[in-house]
Amino acid sequence: MDNLQLIATAPMGLEAVVSRELTELGYTDQKVENGRVVFKGGPADICRANLWLRTSDRVLIKMAEYPAATFEELFEGAKAIDWPAWIPENGEFPVEGRSHKSQLSSVPACQSIVKKAVVEKMKTVYGTEWFAEDGARFVIEVWLLNDVAMITLDTTGPGLHKRGYRKLVTEAPLKETMAAAMVLLSRWRPERPLYDPFCGSGTIPIEAAMIGWNIAPGLRRTFNSEGWPLVPDELWERAREEAFDAVRDDIPLQIAGSDIDPAALDVAAAAVKKAGFANDIKLTQMPVSRIKPDGDYGCIVTNPPYGSRLGDENDAEKAVRQLGLSMLYLPTWSTFALTQSRTFEETIGRKADKRRKLFNGRIECTYYQFFGPLPPRDKA
Repeated sequence: MDNLQLIATAPMGLEAVVSRELTELGYTDQKVENGRVVFKGGPADICRANLWLRTSDRVLIKMAEYPAATFEELFEGAKAIDWPAWIPENGEFPVEGRSHKSQLSSVPACQSIVKKAVVEKMKTVYGTEWFAEDGARFVIEVWLLNDVAMITLDTTGPGLHKRGYRKLVTEAPLKETMAAAMVLLSRWRPERPLYDPFCGSGTIPIEAAMIGWNIAPGLRRTFNSEGWPLVPDELWERAREEAFDAVRDDIPLQIAGSDIDPAALDVAAAAVKKAGFANDIKLTQMPVSRIKPDGDYGCIVTNPPYGSRLGDENDAEKAVRQLGLSMLYLPTWSTFALTQSRTFEETIGRKADKRRKLFNGRIECTYYQFFGPLPPRDKA
């Protein structure tokens, strides 16, 4: 069990960021694929990965991968897996599925076949014809691509972006995982100021603060694999103790955000307080035309409004133009902006030094990076 194939799923464009996170956690034996990073580990690593990964969506166990051009092949391959080693007699085991470019194109049919195969396998060990499924939850997923089936077990449950600090959301919320990725892809370090002039529900400032203080993003939530016999409570306790010991809340933070919408700021203030940063993140109601971030060599990290997101193309374009003007008065600052707009550089009045295609949910966006000078060495 210490040599499991684990999968950290990743939004398109963030595979390298997830890979880097895993490397920093000590998992160097990896394979980066489209939408996921495969790495090796045991039950203790299931706990660590779920607690620490900031930009991944879920942590899965790869149970099997095999050709499945027919329902018989799909059934036999799923039945060959040692499900009773993982799922107790009272375990709940729903089956989810996807199919792409495969002869077995009916997802409900594939889910039904795999469910039947798991039941048949469990019958051989538990000696019963009926399973109550009222215990711990084991979500099985069947992925079919080019007539090859991959069967996984979801150790996470609700996606890793569910940190636990945001109960209310603004009209167009940015996922916590994407906000963390934006900060990690910027040049920001805890010693530098960070400002978000379109802070909305406060997600970017909060994620930056968590990174600055080295707070594991999963500390405030629970996971499906808690309560699994093969991932015992003592492993979770040890992983959480390690995470609590790693917090560096003695580092002073220079993080602030503003927004023109008072309702959004109310949501942000509630989230900031729940996340434990009420005294460390400054929030102000202010249009972008009036921003005056404190300090030098800071980073603006933001998700500006755009028409399809908030409904008013003219207001969104005006706000971006004002951001460009504000940047002129911040010569030592760097700016990092995620937007769907294809005319962002033209509107802001400057060519980006670097661009990166990312997906915010299913929306294709570009992460524009405008580099200012790095801090002098004695300030870094």
